Amino acid sequence: MRFLRSIPDIFGQTLRTLWAHKLRSFLTMFGIAWGVGSLLLLVGLGEGFRSGNRKQFDSLGENVMFIWSSRAPMVQGSFTALRQYYLTYRDYEEILRECHSVGAATPLIQRSDIRAVSDFYQASGQILGVQPEFNTIRYMPIKDGRWINEMDNQQKRPVIILGDETRRTLFLGRPAVGSTILLNGVRFTVIGTLQRIGHGDNMALNLKSVIPFNTMREYFRLTNVGIDPDVISVIDYQPKSRALHEAALEEVHKVIARNHGFDPDNPDSFDEWDTVNTVDQVGKIFDAMNTFLGSVGLVTLALGAIGIINIMLVAVADRTREIGLRKALGATNGSIMFQFFVEGAFLTLLSGGIGIAGAAAIMAPFSGVEISPGFDAPRLVPATAALAVLSLAIAGVAAGLYPARRAAMLEPVEALRKE
Repeated sequence: MRFLRSIPDIFGQTLRTLWAHKLRSFLTMFGIAWGVGSLLLLVGLGEGFRSGNRKQFDSLGENVMFIWSSRAPMVQGSFTALRQYYLTYRDYEEILRECHSVGAATPLIQRSDIRAVSDFYQASGQILGVQPEFNTIRYMPIKDGRWINEMDNQQKRPVIILGDETRRTLFLGRPAVGSTILLNGVRFTVIGTLQRIGHGDNMALNLKSVIPFNTMREYFRLTNVGIDPDVISVIDYQPKSRALHEAALEEVHKVIARNHGFDPDNPDSFDEWDTVNTVDQVGKIFDAMNTFLGSVGLVTLALGAIGIINIMLVAVADRTREIGLRKALGATNGSIMFQFFVEGAFLTLLSGGIGIAGAAAIMAPFSGVEISPGFDAPRLVPATAALAVLSLAIAGVAAGLYPARRAAMLEPVEALRKE
């Protein structure tokens, strides 16, 4: 009980001691705050890169894989004599039927030479012919209206869903759903609009508009692709699980190579993008970058910890006589050690809080802002902040308690003799 009653006195004594050595206390706190703030800014920078990159891939869809028409050797093993081949609707159907690692697939026809005209303005951008299940594979969030349904596709209805930037251009802030536009002279009814996808100047996805796949084949077939009437631009597909993406890739290769007469083991014969593999590779890069930035931050943090240790060692050495006097007046070993514990913890926690607040203040104005495509603003990582302050607190308390214990164990007369 006596010890508990002395706790307010110990806190008061701690504040008076720190105030009596203002410069020393300030320099110690500055070193700690600088170390914590630097660590948080460096780790936050890495998290900004990771977050921005994740958003870019999320705007495509989850675990999406793409394959386009490409060129294959005319003769096995040749790298100079190449022939063009085009994906067809048959390729898509056989991928669905034969590729057991593929969970979903959809064909796509796209053209960039179609002029869209409304009552107010005209615009150009990609027109995509898609099937109703396209939005289960790709990220296509509806803002107003509805998505394409099976009847739209079967009956080849002239309906369209506008990308956000195309809607802005064609309707100048007016309601778009229910209005009509002309696509190369063919009248289409707007049944929906898409939410804005991406950030900043990344307008590619927002300039795309969507019509039913069969409508696209009826009015806007691909040109300069040979005589096959069922040529398509690309096949988007997903593996049944992330772990099966390589198996799905091999199965799709076998179908395409068989249908178009070339070796499926020649990777140069395929024009494709496996976003699962790309995400994994980019993730490794970001892990390495976070490790590097974290290491630099930890070095800065370690310098702050060394500063705490030095200051606490000097503080205890300077106050050995004070410790002897307090023991002579009846202070216990526990109360003396507790005072130095309070000083170390107070200095560390207050300085760490200032460092966290400083880093947060620097990052706050950029919150929610995409600095550049694929790079979000740095953001505070609470786990890193807590770990940094805890590490410094342990260092500060240990640095104070070790010499304080040695001094507290001295007999009062011996402590008073120390210079």
